Amino acid sequence: MAATTRWASSYLRRSEVAALALGAACALAPALALGQTFEPVGERAQKRVNGVLALMGYMLTPDVTTGSLSLSNEPTGNPDIAMTSLGGGFTMSKGFPLYLEGTAGFSRYDPTFVASNGTEDRLVPTKWNAFSATGGIGWDFPVTEGLVFRPMFNFSYGRVESNVAVTGQTDTGAELDFLRDGRLDSYGLGGSLVLDYERYRPENEIDVELRYTDIYLQSYGGTSTAVQGSADAQSVNLWTRWRAPTGITMLERPLRYVLEYVHTAFLGDLDGVLGFNHLNSVGAGLELDSSKYDIIVTRTRLVARYKFGENVRGWSVGFAISF
Repeated sequence: MAATTRWASSYLRRSEVAALALGAACALAPALALGQTFEPVGERAQKRVNGVLALMGYMLTPDVTTGSLSLSNEPTGNPDIAMTSLGGGFTMSKGFPLYLEGTAGFSRYDPTFVASNGTEDRLVPTKWNAFSATGGIGWDFPVTEGLVFRPMFNFSYGRVESNVAVTGQTDTGAELDFLRDGRLDSYGLGGSLVLDYERYRPENEIDVELRYTDIYLQSYGGTSTAVQGSADAQSVNLWTRWRAPTGITMLERPLRYVLEYVHTAFLGDLDGVLGFNHLNSVGAGLELDSSKYDIIVTRTRLVARYKFGENVRGWSVGFAISF
């Protein structure tokens, strides 16, 4: 049985986008006035919840382009966005080709709302944390030697938690009640179609995976029925990797170099939600083979990656292990 876990961290800097689709100007807000009823105007919480669910869509599958994103928006004045995820998958065996995968993710987004009582406006800065966990079950159908077709069923659970500093005896509407210590749960159902090619030889090893994923996210429950949301998370991902011996022997096995290229196109509600609709990743690194010894980890990889896309560029360092 072989299993692979992929993890990557990255820093991306926006250089040309004038405004983030989900962003709003971030500023410190004075306390809401006592005895007055304030309601959000403009970018309402309902629209932002849809956006946060869309952000969850980047954390649903093991993808090195979105394994961890840190978007810096200093030129625009918009709040930064940070997200990270950890995931992997494996096929049980060739005789029983059941495929299982899992991904867990966390994101942080701090939007600012404008609340008004009809005569006076206030900026309301919030802190939104989103958590998600996604599982997948599939089956490998052989196509040709080394190539399998893998349909998968995916399911996801997520939670969005909001916190805002509203002081005093303030009368607020339902949406501001959600912004202040609110919580929203979500579920996701969908599937993936995967073509997975593997060719392993002593002189080199080749992996190519083409994947289409479509998972629909819908909120439910939570602390306020006034704020609900949904998002259709779709993506197409091409992942390729080349491994070959460096000529150096370590742990009685060849030390391999690794070359990697990944392209992900974001569709549905993910298209443009962060100001881009695709990401590329070019990576190089080393792989240590420990399969000679009776330990659970058979291979360990360290890969440096350069990531780029529409108005986006950055870098990452990825760490992965195989069982």
